[in-house]
Amino acid sequence: MMNIKENLLYLLDQLPKEVKLVAVSKTKPNEAIFEAYKAGHRIFGENKVQEMISKYEVLPKDIQWHMIGHVQSNKVKYMAPFVTLIHGVDSLKLLKEINKQALKNNRVIDCLLQLNIANESTKFGLSKIECIEALIAAESLENVTIKGLMGMATFTDDNCQIEQEFNGLKELYDELAKQYSEFEVLSMGMSGDYEIAITKGSNMIRVGSKIFGERNY
Repeated sequence: MMNIKENLLYLLDQLPKEVKLVAVSKTKPNEAIFEAYKAGHRIFGENKVQEMISKYEVLPKDIQWHMIGHVQSNKVKYMAPFVTLIHGVDSLKLLKEINKQALKNNRVIDCLLQLNIANESTKFGLSKIECIEALIAAESLENVTIKGLMGMATFTDDNCQIEQEFNGLKELYDELAKQYSEFEVLSMGMSGDYEIAITKGSNMIRVGSKIFGERNY
């Protein structure tokens, strides 16, 4: 078994202080997550609501659960009681549903708007115009707070393309952060490109395989 504690501490040691690490625990067993927890880590990312719920029910309650995958509106109610941050808000419909379910649970749920920055038809996300429309709409939604932006770069070996995509998202983030004081999170960068993302201004990265090893689907 991989030494999860060593991997985690090594990775954290490499990161600038201002960069938060979301340990991507999707498909990984509770035992692996608990190893990282015992090493002091508290932020874990899942991409399926049902899997996140089953882990939440048995693992320590001070874990901060981040939903990093695409979210279907009809699944929001199941995670609304406990989710810490929803990274992939890619429609106004979804944002309104999160607000509705947060109200039912007497909570304010933090969200990131996901921008489509990749040159891939399979990636989800808002356009710049849709992002601004969602921010305006969110001003009247009292049970959600938009904390920033998230984006996933194209899956490519072309580092110049990845840099351009991250640059574009950082420019938009900086522009919007002047108007929205709640903005504090720019979530970009995963196992393959987080080092580039950090140089381009990311302050939250989502890394799994470098901590837990490759996934068995």
